[in-house]
Amino acid sequence: MSDDTVLPIPNLALAQNYFVLSTPSLEHLHGNARKELLEGIQADQMAPYYRIVTATNALPLDESLLAKMEQQNKDELDKIDERLEEAKKTEGETDIADALRARANYLTRIGDKDKAVEAQKLALEKTPGLGSRIDIVLTLIRIGFFFSDHEMITQHLTQAEELVEKGGDWDRRNRLKVYRGLHLLSIRQFKRGAELLLDALSTFTATELISYNDFVASTIISNVLTLSRPDLKKKVRLITAPEVIQVLPELPVLSDLMKSLYDSHYDKFFLALAATEQTHLKPTRLLAPHTRYYVREMRILAYNQLLESYRSLTLDSLARSFGVSVEFVDNELSRFIASGRLHCTIDKVNGVVETNRPSVKNAQYETVVRQGDILLNAVQRLSKVLY
Repeated sequence: MSDDTVLPIPNLALAQNYFVLSTPSLEHLHGNARKELLEGIQADQMAPYYRIVTATNALPLDESLLAKMEQQNKDELDKIDERLEEAKKTEGETDIADALRARANYLTRIGDKDKAVEAQKLALEKTPGLGSRIDIVLTLIRIGFFFSDHEMITQHLTQAEELVEKGGDWDRRNRLKVYRGLHLLSIRQFKRGAELLLDALSTFTATELISYNDFVASTIISNVLTLSRPDLKKKVRLITAPEVIQVLPELPVLSDLMKSLYDSHYDKFFLALAATEQTHLKPTRLLAPHTRYYVREMRILAYNQLLESYRSLTLDSLARSFGVSVEFVDNELSRFIASGRLHCTIDKVNGVVETNRPSVKNAQYETVVRQGDILLNAVQRLSKVLY
């Protein structure tokens, strides 16, 4: 096997299927997820992982299947251990490292988390090449993604960045951008995550972590939230990027979301946002915890985009623009105004929304005063220490 070959282990599609089966509200997806999860477990002989998913009743336990896979695991590990012992007796350090990586990768493939992590770390110690060492750390990150272990992901992302800075090649640097970007999305740091995914769009190769279509979907979802309207098309060309255009026919909901917001078709945007919530947010393991946050922020973004074009407009026209009732838009605007997310007031008597955007100069003045207070307090504390 080539040193540059990146094995798609563990199979992260199976973790996605397990998530679907563990979510009662996604019952309409359970049939297909159950079939794909069982087929994937059998294909990779994942006896340890099968024990995990059957323990939570995501799949029914088949004792004969479990026994068969456990025997397959034992036979394969015995072969690898024989090869390792032979390498220790007659071969050099390179062959020993290869055998250790083979053992670690097999344990990773079958979903035995603790043994896989231990074996990967041992292989990392014994592996001399920088590129191979980066690949091992990326595998450890994928194990973290597979088991939703954020501490493990963070720890090894830091380690991977340190190794890449020592001389990682172009391909591994770009893979790492995708790993970091997806992790940032999973912990609700959408802006930085979106930047990394967008930067990796034209050079994406990390199919061991996420499929190309899912990667483009994540890039669109995150950047539509964080980019300004002009930037969507002009500065970063998300709408016109060939990598996006190529996939958009397979992602019609996200196409509608992006284009309706850019074209200010807010009624279509609300429909597309609701569809995105059901098809791309709630069913997706990394984004599901942030569904309510994302939908709320996108609505605020759309309201701000419309309101910044007017000094005032009627509640009726605002409701018509978004294809909702006056009561709905009145309640929602009131909530966002009260929390300081929208800069406008509602005149209920006349049924008018009036914008009151804060002055940029006033905001700058307040920032200078605030920072000046901080500086003065620091100087006073320092003077007490010195004198």
